[in-house]
Amino acid sequence: MKLAALMRKEFHRFFHDPRLVVTMLLPGLLIFLLYSVMGSAMNGKDGKNYRVYCDGTPPLVTALVEELAKKSDDTVEWLPLEDEEAARAEVKAKKAAAVLKFGEGFDPLTEGGNVEIVYDPASEDSLNFYSLVTASLNELGRRFQVDEVLLSAADAMGRSVMQSVLPLIVVCFIFSACMSVTLESVAGEKERGTLSTVLVTSVKRSHIALGKIVPLSCISMLGALSSFLGTALSMPKLMGVSLGFLGGYSAWSYVLLCLLILSAVPLVVSLIALVSTLSRSVKEASAYTSVVMILVMVVSLVSAFVPVMGDWSVALPVLNATVQMQALLGGALPVWQSLVSVGANLFYTAVLVFVITKLFSSERVMFGK
Repeated sequence: MKLAALMRKEFHRFFHDPRLVVTMLLPGLLIFLLYSVMGSAMNGKDGKNYRVYCDGTPPLVTALVEELAKKSDDTVEWLPLEDEEAARAEVKAKKAAAVLKFGEGFDPLTEGGNVEIVYDPASEDSLNFYSLVTASLNELGRRFQVDEVLLSAADAMGRSVMQSVLPLIVVCFIFSACMSVTLESVAGEKERGTLSTVLVTSVKRSHIALGKIVPLSCISMLGALSSFLGTALSMPKLMGVSLGFLGGYSAWSYVLLCLLILSAVPLVVSLIALVSTLSRSVKEASAYTSVVMILVMVVSLVSAFVPVMGDWSVALPVLNATVQMQALLGGALPVWQSLVSVGANLFYTAVLVFVITKLFSSERVMFGK
């Protein structure tokens, strides 16, 4: 009953402060607006005509590609592939969008077959058509072997940068949302002396710790879900085609993305609560937490552009979530790595809660003695 009372106190404090509610919901809106504007700027105006050389398109694939193109008022002009070298030269010269080749035995209704896509990632039209084709194959519900042939030494830097930076922005918003509610709840009450009043009662220290972490994590989940929805809804615009809610990604990719975001929330809350417990004031706790957030951002940014992170990254708290989100947004589907990362973050959260419980029992930490 005492634990329930402590949890109700935290929920009451949050939901009766409109400023905190707005802080939780604002990140998702900002992500959606930011990446929608960036997507529009990156992908230009609608109404394009994609000239595509093909050695024979299965009708089902053709229909899916044309249907997705129409959602952006685009059209596809299918041209017979008679001279592959000449066709590649036109793609390189930005006179055609891509060369599409279906391997022998390709059947969109079976598991077999492979597709070769020759495109130029330095060309906006070529890159957008590549997104149309891969999204169409995903809609068939089967995974085909896609052989990519890039005609430009420059990779799709604009899109690659977005996929690398987006997880960092999501984690940054999670940190900000957690800081707005956790610092005041722990460091603020410690500074005012109200936390000391609770500590001298007969309430178990573990109940006090859980009474802080659980409600604050639930509240911060609002910010995490807001960030997730902003990410999901902005993906189609960022990818440059109107592909609906999924934006060319599978539903399983979004499930993993959501789990990664949600697993990071209680871990970040626990980390900030630990820093707040060791600090003497909100100002001091805010300064230390900002340093931790900057450190996570820098390491994540390095991992995004310097491919040195292996499977061992799943063991690194918070960073594992950003690495796996970058992989998901890059088109990969690291299922076991994502699930292990989620489990690792929850484990680290439990460890931090245990440490906070021990700190609450320390008079030197809590009372400065």
